Amino acid sequence: MYRIKEWILSDIVSGVSTGLVAVLQGLAFALLVNVTPDYGLYAAFFPVIIYFFFGTSKHISVGPFPVLSLMVGTAVLRLYPDDPNDPDLNNKRVTVAASVTVLAGIFQVMTNAFFFLVFQLALGLLQVGFIVIYLSDSLISGFTTAAAIHVLISQLKFIFGLTVPPFSGPLALFYTLESVFTNITKTNICDLVTSIIIMVVVFAVKEINDRYKSKIPVPIPIEVIMTVIATGVSYAFNFQARYKVDIVGKLQKGFQPPQAPSLSVFQDCVADGFSIGIVGFAVAFSVAKVYSIKHDYVINGNQELVAFGLSNIFCGCFRGFAASTSLSRSAVQESTGGKTQVAGLLSALIVMIVTLAIGFLLEPLQKSVLAALVVINLKGMLMQFNEIPNLFRKDKYDCVSNTSKLYISKKKNTLVIRPQNILVQCPRTRANIL
Repeated sequence: MYRIKEWILSDIVSGVSTGLVAVLQGLAFALLVNVTPDYGLYAAFFPVIIYFFFGTSKHISVGPFPVLSLMVGTAVLRLYPDDPNDPDLNNKRVTVAASVTVLAGIFQVMTNAFFFLVFQLALGLLQVGFIVIYLSDSLISGFTTAAAIHVLISQLKFIFGLTVPPFSGPLALFYTLESVFTNITKTNICDLVTSIIIMVVVFAVKEINDRYKSKIPVPIPIEVIMTVIATGVSYAFNFQARYKVDIVGKLQKGFQPPQAPSLSVFQDCVADGFSIGIVGFAVAFSVAKVYSIKHDYVINGNQELVAFGLSNIFCGCFRGFAASTSLSRSAVQESTGGKTQVAGLLSALIVMIVTLAIGFLLEPLQKSVLAALVVINLKGMLMQFNEIPNLFRKDKYDCVSNTSKLYISKKKNTLVIRPQNILVQCPRTRANIL
């Protein structure tokens, strides 16, 4: 039963704060998917609506997550690489991103009868959500840390203002770095300086928010503040014409009609869909579990699978891309006093207002600013490198297994899970269970 008098004010404050962050992260993470930024707003809106009705966590903020966005973007680039002579390239990429998202939302009910109707939904209906509970911490942290490195490197071209061709295959990371350093002399100084300022200021204020969270009633929304300032400065001094920076550009007003997913994309992206479905749920469930323990309530793993499966199906049908939960957004929603998913619903309302009415105000925003925000939001995942010595002391087998046998293939987005990666508490191993 919703306690209106006790919770509504906190949920309103939390919803508005989270919604502003969701708008920026939606625009930013769309760069990882290799589609225009306005489609990121769809991914920040539709999954939240569905999760409100079906989810069991009261505090996570559902929407784009950088690792999943990168995985979807890899599938998009594989099927439709850069082609300046193709005027319909963005629409084709949106179709791929949306179809992969739908693919990640359903599961193979019967392999021979239905060709992968596909992933999370059937897992939840078959009551096997418990499987993710037994994925070790090191498995999830190893995958997300490796993916964070890929995300970081993929954003260098925006931070330096360079034109870097897309690469695929196991060594794509190194080819991308080679291309960045080969063209480093062509750096757009305006983009670079802007990115550095954004990253330094946002990092410093986030540290202040974290250090003094007991004394600050509401975290300083520094991402929103810096984005507003950057947009205003870019517009006032006409950075696009004067310094040739790459900006967000025209944002499509309103929502587009739904479309059916592409069956040909289904056939080409089975591995991508499976990896996205598993990783997205594992990350979301682990975050939800933390907040459920902190606030003393129960979440249902099987119901969460169904909720995220339906969220991704619905989002994909409306041209969005894969959703999970963002650690930083969830922290904002919880720390600003959010009591229930009413806060999430209100955050979706903010995204809708931007999409329908005021999105044009963000058109002068530099893409380098969005890239800087993406990089700053990777801090938590990149800091997991510090856990390697502790993991080795705790269980050297688990450490070696997960650092050597877990990898991301930029070509296939493969999440490799060996039998020894799925751990249960037993005398030999003391690895943590999510």
